[in-house]
Amino acid sequence: MHKRVLGLAVAALCCGALNSAVAEDLLQIYGEALTNDPTYAAARATWAASMETLPQARSGLLPVLSLLGIANYQDFHENLRSDPALTFAQRFPNYNYTVSASQPLYRPQNWLSFQEAKQQVSQADYILASAQQDLILRVAQAYFDVLLAQFAMEVLQSQKAAVSENLAQAQRNFEVGTATITDTNDAQAKYDQIVAQEISAQNDLDNKVATLRAIIGRTPKELKRFGGQYQPELPNPSAVEPWIDRSIRENYQVRIAQSGYDIAALEVDRQRAGHYPTLDLVASFNQGYQGATASTALTANFANDNRLGVVGVQLNVPIYQGGLVNSRVRQAIANQDAARQNLETARRSAQLLAQTSFTGVTSGVAQIKALDQALKSAQVSYDSNKLGLEVGVRTNLDVLNQQQQVYQTRFNIAQAYYNFIISALRLKQSVGALVDADVERVNRDLGG
Repeated sequence: MHKRVLGLAVAALCCGALNSAVAEDLLQIYGEALTNDPTYAAARATWAASMETLPQARSGLLPVLSLLGIANYQDFHENLRSDPALTFAQRFPNYNYTVSASQPLYRPQNWLSFQEAKQQVSQADYILASAQQDLILRVAQAYFDVLLAQFAMEVLQSQKAAVSENLAQAQRNFEVGTATITDTNDAQAKYDQIVAQEISAQNDLDNKVATLRAIIGRTPKELKRFGGQYQPELPNPSAVEPWIDRSIRENYQVRIAQSGYDIAALEVDRQRAGHYPTLDLVASFNQGYQGATASTALTANFANDNRLGVVGVQLNVPIYQGGLVNSRVRQAIANQDAARQNLETARRSAQLLAQTSFTGVTSGVAQIKALDQALKSAQVSYDSNKLGLEVGVRTNLDVLNQQQQVYQTRFNIAQAYYNFIISALRLKQSVGALVDADVERVNRDLGG
């Protein structure tokens, strides 16, 4: 039954479809969006930047080695105002280099920074995955919006052609005296109304195409129409509670918020560690050379070559820092409280998304069945009104109104199918399970 209903709902779409080698399907559009969507590209760049926090934090646990070299030439000149006067003048080179190294032995702040960085990397993974899920939904919504807007245009054009025919028939009947001017006026009013609706529908179609263009970076070609093979199914499991329970644990926004809370808790410990002493292993080696050439008889030529090596430990005990550490601890605790509330907000939002998406899927199946029956009833009523018009018990306006009801019901069925698909994708998003394979499945099930 559902196959036949969808065939009726998208008959205009299928008739106007281009060759499949030319039309672009949902999977092709999504593939281009992965490459060209600036929002997702920014998310990828942000993720790449976040990956660098881990090696940066790890560096605080590893040795530090540095080399300092100095080379200069000194010109020394001194006059002594004595009797007799003396003058000292020397020119000599001075070379010096120092190699120093340190290895943290006890630096709790650095260790906690490393733990924070690992949480930040995990959070960045969740953020990128969430951005990809958002891209899937944006592409699907934009794709279906364009198809639905095209369907609306084609329905209005079909309706316009039918009303135009009825208007011509009413005018002919009035001219031969078998109908009143009222039928002609009613048909004219219907025709004018559809013309206005057609202008509005064209504007809506242009806007929907522009939305899709903003995602893929170009104006899309003809989109592939659906083949009428899609059958909506109830979610599995068919109860809402498992979906809600799973969303609290696996929704990506919840995972992001949980990571944010864990980072905030580590930040409290890191700031408290500002009260703790630090201990480092240090070593250095210095070598220098200094030579001089005398310019008077009172001084002699000389050269100085020296070496100095040092190995030891360095202890730093903070005693008083002007209240800075205590202030930072209080600030970190406040940020942790904010992160706790953000986590609760994310959990409630995930529950709401799971609930509304589940309802959208289940009610979508029921709505499609109801619209199936409504379309059959509307078609029967339309046929009856046409027959009644022929025998004189129905007016032309009755036929036009019922004809419009048939067109509107067909449009509502197509819209119900699109809404069902979006709700199904959002339900998977609510539990963090929306992936590229879902796009492929929808594309395949819709005959793409």
